[in-house]
Amino acid sequence: MNAHPPYPDLDLIPAPREAARRGGATGAPDASGAPGYVTLDERTTVDAGPGTHRTARWLRAVLGAATGLPLADGAGPHAIRLRISADVEREHGPEGYVLSTDGSVADAAVVIEGGGPAGVFWAAQTLRQLLGPEAHRTARVAPAGHAWNLPALTVTDAPRFRWRGLMLDVARHFMPKTDVLRQLDLMAAHKLNVLHLHLTDDQGWRVEIERHPRLTEVGSWRARSKWGHRESSQWNETPHGGFYTHDDLREIVAYAADRHIMVVPEIDLPGHSQAAIAAYPELGNADVVDTTALPVWDTWGVNPNVLAPTEAVLRFYEDVFEEILGLFPSPYVHIGGDECPKDQWKASPTARARIEELGVGDEDGLQAWFVRHFDRWLAARGRRLVGWDEILEGGPAAGTPLAPLAESGTAAESGTAVEGGGVVEGSVVVESDAVTESGADADTGGTTGLGLTPGATVSSWRGYAGGIAAAEAGHDVVMCPEQQVYLDYRQDPGEDEPMPIGYVRTLADVYRFEPVPPGLSEAAAAHILGTQANVWTEVMENRSRVDYQTQPRLAAFAEVAWSELPAPDARDLAGFERRMTAHYRRLDALGVEYRPPGGPRPWQRRPGVPGRPLEGTPPNV
Repeated sequence: MNAHPPYPDLDLIPAPREAARRGGATGAPDASGAPGYVTLDERTTVDAGPGTHRTARWLRAVLGAATGLPLADGAGPHAIRLRISADVEREHGPEGYVLSTDGSVADAAVVIEGGGPAGVFWAAQTLRQLLGPEAHRTARVAPAGHAWNLPALTVTDAPRFRWRGLMLDVARHFMPKTDVLRQLDLMAAHKLNVLHLHLTDDQGWRVEIERHPRLTEVGSWRARSKWGHRESSQWNETPHGGFYTHDDLREIVAYAADRHIMVVPEIDLPGHSQAAIAAYPELGNADVVDTTALPVWDTWGVNPNVLAPTEAVLRFYEDVFEEILGLFPSPYVHIGGDECPKDQWKASPTARARIEELGVGDEDGLQAWFVRHFDRWLAARGRRLVGWDEILEGGPAAGTPLAPLAESGTAAESGTAVEGGGVVEGSVVVESDAVTESGADADTGGTTGLGLTPGATVSSWRGYAGGIAAAEAGHDVVMCPEQQVYLDYRQDPGEDEPMPIGYVRTLADVYRFEPVPPGLSEAAAAHILGTQANVWTEVMENRSRVDYQTQPRLAAFAEVAWSELPAPDARDLAGFERRMTAHYRRLDALGVEYRPPGGPRPWQRRPGVPGRPLEGTPPNV
């Protein structure tokens, strides 16, 4: 057997609130002679209490494979005991936990008490990190006789924010289902609990809609793709596409639920819709452009081809959302609502007549009418609209009529079971994820001063300003300002960065990101659900490129979202970078093709492929 290793630093990422160790920093025996560590071996069992079955199954499948230990069911002095504790929930919330290996319980080697099922699972992630990088592999590589030692300690922990998200754009470049499942594993390893899937855009429609099959027959494939930034003269002439079937999405949702991650779908409207219009030309402004000639878009940027403001388009997208609600039990549904050019509406007799009929004033009011319609439509079905911060603009004046809601049924009506796990009760999915347990309820009657139902939630991407306005008006907010947490932005000013986009956002920059802006009132700050890192994939053509752009910065973001950190200028960046030395070994074991601290490896570069770097410090808006 190997001698017990020293523990100069626990190297946990994200950092826990508190860790108290027996035997001092080196893990030496204490005054009583008890060793400063606990060993997991062939005798180790899993003693799973009520509500902890998902974590027990994960331990056997993942830790069992990495360690080669059977982790059989059973209690006893060598057990990993899993329990849900009302005391922990009361003190630390449903995602909080206490993990103890200090020998304080005589009939268990490891005791995990969570405030809820999610808290137990996050404790298991901490346990895995404490076992070392080898515990992150998919099969045992440690030699015979390797001691799976844990430091004798007690970790007390809970997240700062309820929404700790990652937005993954699978529309610009499709990510196969197996890669999405892998991304969920990486999120779980970093205690992130929301996957926002950007499923539709001008460049591709990625979700099967049985009532409208041409959305994937036509809309999921494009003939070629711009190579690099949109101003590049280069093209990748290989046709690109793909989509997820209903069963694929059920699998993704179930896999995420086992890891206490909520999947939030995004169907973008009324802009970012050329793939849908290519499949069904009647969705576009056919009185202005020949929509039958529009292909799925093959380049990047803001597209002028937007949805027509007709009742037929509303009914079409209600069909789409009815199927979406049946696949995703999340109480949140994202509708985009961003970057909708108004040129076609200004030139369209149909749109001009619609503006006059609805009394919405102008084209901005017409976009607001689109958003408000689906806000009310989702609220009537017990769901909450989420949109980019443009949904705050162009609100209708008091008394402005809105389109009538369709009376067609949906699989996700209030109080009914939803495919993929969970039950919708009002606006809440009954799961352990704390993010679903707070905030304004969906409301089908009445609006706030911004013209939205009280349950509408804002993704603040253009900076802090939209989130501040929304929070002060009583709306929940997810802070994801592009200047801080857009992970497609380049990581270094060096010339070797592949397809460099945007401002430089280093590991240190992300670590110093603060989701709650100073000066926000206490009442408004309570509406900051959390934060989200966004991964737009125009210049990320495959999993390797996504790995490079997201890691290691996603580890820094995860600590910002989870840990109780001091003010940005007071954060211990040197300590974080020291812990990252161990975390890089975990990422290596997980097979993550991250950006090394010294710069890209030769095969990670894209020489000669233009990007669009922006110089200087990004504006703080």
